[in-house]
Parts: sequence; structure tokens; C-alpha cells
Amino acid sequence: FRRAHTLTVLFILTCALGYVTLLEETPQDTAYNTKRGIVASILVFLCFGVTQAKDGPFSRPHPAYWRFWLCVSVVYELFLIFILFQTVQDGRQFMKYIDPHLGVPLPERDYGGNCLIYDPGNETDPFHNIWDKLDGFVPAHFFGWYLKTLMIRDWWMCMIISVMFEFLEYSLEHQLPNFSECWWDHWIMDVILCNGLGIYCGMKTLSWLSLKTYKWQGLWNIPTYKGKMKRIVFQFTPYSWVKFEWKPASSLRRWLAVCGIIFVFLLAELNTFYLKFVLWMPPEHYLVLLRLVFFVNVGGVAMREIYDFMDDPKFHKKLGQQAWLVAAITATEFLIVVKYDPYTLTLSLPFYITQCWILGIILVLTWTAWRFFIRDITLRYKEIRRQKQEHRHEKDRCLSNGGGHSALLDEPNGNKPRERKL
Repeated sequence: FRRAHTLTVLFILTCALGYVTLLEETPQDTAYNTKRGIVASILVFLCFGVTQAKDGPFSRPHPAYWRFWLCVSVVYELFLIFILFQTVQDGRQFMKYIDPHLGVPLPERDYGGNCLIYDPGNETDPFHNIWDKLDGFVPAHFFGWYLKTLMIRDWWMCMIISVMFEFLEYSLEHQLPNFSECWWDHWIMDVILCNGLGIYCGMKTLSWLSLKTYKWQGLWNIPTYKGKMKRIVFQFTPYSWVKFEWKPASSLRRWLAVCGIIFVFLLAELNTFYLKFVLWMPPEHYLVLLRLVFFVNVGGVAMREIYDFMDDPKFHKKLGQQAWLVAAITATEFLIVVKYDPYTLTLSLPFYITQCWILGIILVLTWTAWRFFIRDITLRYKEIRRQKQEHRHEKDRCLSNGGGHSALLDEPNGNKPRERKL
């Protein structure tokens, strides 16, 4: 039935597109016809994928919604591969076909400069430095981390990613000018206020979702209009709830998996800024916002698939399809950045930054070796030593009670004649 339904929808869509092209006279504009043909092809593919693709782990608000984003992932990955195989100039000018205002170099905004919280030299507005930093990215930071918390579902991992990204901004501000921010912009506005408040609200939402009673009832079986409206709103909540318990220190496999998740998250965050830089897209452009909306939808599915694969590998023998696509998209975006501006990426880090990263890597590797190798060997050695001591103590106790032990052994033999007489 599903396959027949798919063929029916595709047939209707193809007939509608053909009917439109027959009614109107085909323009002589090659660029316009090319864009129209590409859009029509994408629509046909999305229609096929929404009805025919494999279902993911989520079923709310509808499985077709998540199949749609899976197909959008494929389309976006194909678009990235196309951009990757163009020259730098052609790739940047190709963006003009999407928006004629693109394809021109844009100056980067520097958030550093004067870092005084209170500027006594400005009598009219001594707090002007704070107001200058309050732009549209402040609510974007908050909502972004609120949604990331709903995806990761772990307070410690969210805080680690938030703090690590600020360290990356410190380390890479010599490459991208907009990474240069004031210290209070890094730690007070970003980490504590925007990111921290978003993580806190996200964790409160997760607590509510975990305590919520999931008893679904048919819409038409609910007698009151208030109950019907409430049921419609709850359609956009999960069908059931799964609490993520990552437990990174439980095994070496889970530790490496969690480190890989953090690495991919940070790389995807960096790709946002570097893609804007190499493709000449202003930060407030709608394509940047669409990319963030895309990653919010596909990232939640990918995180659930990764957790299922880690938590129950016997049932989930393979990593989910959306997780593989997200990893491929992140890697392709990074390759585009490397190809389009290798000079910026190869700018050497300052010496003190290099020392800090080397020290951090050594500490992580040392803790990994101690936790999963040295500690296990030590615990195993202590356990064997304890067992030997208990065995020796038991043997000494038996030897110290040797007389009584012999009497007990001889007593049955001494009673044998009496037993025979009886």
C-alpha cells in the first residue's frame, strides 16, 4: 500500500509539473530554466523520500516529518559535494544563483576592541560597549543551546562543549576576526548568561518530559475542545521518553564515543563561521539560519541513533543513517573550508596557545591511560593480592588448629568398633 501510494503521488506531481510547463511558454533564459529544473527535480526526490524512505527513531509529530529531513540531508550533502568540486571563484559566484546579493566579499565584524564594561570617557552612555555587543546573536545563542540540550540530554556534556568552544575562539581569533571578543563577552555573556541559561532551561524541559505521563488517546475520542487542543499540542512532544545516560567513564568504547561526539559538535560549530568566511555570506543571511534549523532537526535524530547504538549494540547492530549523513556533511563542509581558503587555516597558532593545547591533550591522554589501563591493572593486581592473602590466612588458620582437626578426623575411626558392636 505504501509503495502504491508513493507511485500515485509521484505520478500526480510529475503530471502537475508537466502540465505547468506545457501551459506556459518556456523562457529563453538558460539560468532561469536551469534553476527551475533543479528545484523541480529536488521536489520529486523529496516527495519520493518522504513516502518511501526508512523510518527513524522518532514518530512525533509524524514519521514523514523526519523522513523529509533525511531527504533534505541527502540534497544538502549533494550540494556540498558540487561546491567542493568547483573552483574557488566559481563556487563563490555560484551563490549568486541562490541570492544575487551574495558573491561579494564582506568585512568581518570585530567584537573585541574596547573591552571596558564602564567607559568613563563616554558621559552620555558609559555602558555603550555592552549595548554594542547585544545584537541578534544573543537570543540565537540562548535558543541554540536550549535546543542542543534537548538533543544531548546531559548537563556535563553541554557545559564542556560550551566552554571548549570559547577556548577555540581564543585559539583561532588570529584566523577569523569575529572570534576576537572581550573577556566578559566570552565568559559572562556567552558561557554564563546565554549558553548557561539555555542549558538550564533545556534541562528543566527534559525533567518535565521525563516526568510526563505518556498516555496517548485518539483525537476524536476526547470529548472536550480543551482536551482536543491539548492533544494537538502534545502531538509535538515525544511519543515516549528515553533518558540519555552516556556514562563516558564506564568503558573505553563509551569514552572514545563521547569524545568523538564532542569533536563533531565543535567541528560543526566552527564550520558555521568558516563557511560564512570562505563563501562570503553575511552572518544575518537566511541561508545561515536555514543551516542552523537543518542541524537542529537532523542533529536530534543523529544523537538518538548514536545513543541507541552505544547503549544496546546487540539490538542496534549498525549506526543509524541520519548519524552517518550528519558526519558526512560535517566532513564535507570542513573540506570546502580547507579547499577555499587554505591560507587562513594554515596560519600558525601563537606559541602560548600551542603550549596550552599540547598540555590539554597530554592531560586527556594521561587520564585515559590511567582510567582504562593502569587503573584496571592496579585493581586486578590488588584483587589477586587480596585473594592470596585470604588463602594464606585460611591455610594458617587450618594449621594452627591442627590438633583439633586431627581429633575430629580420628573420632569416626575410634567409633567404628562401637558401631560394629551395636
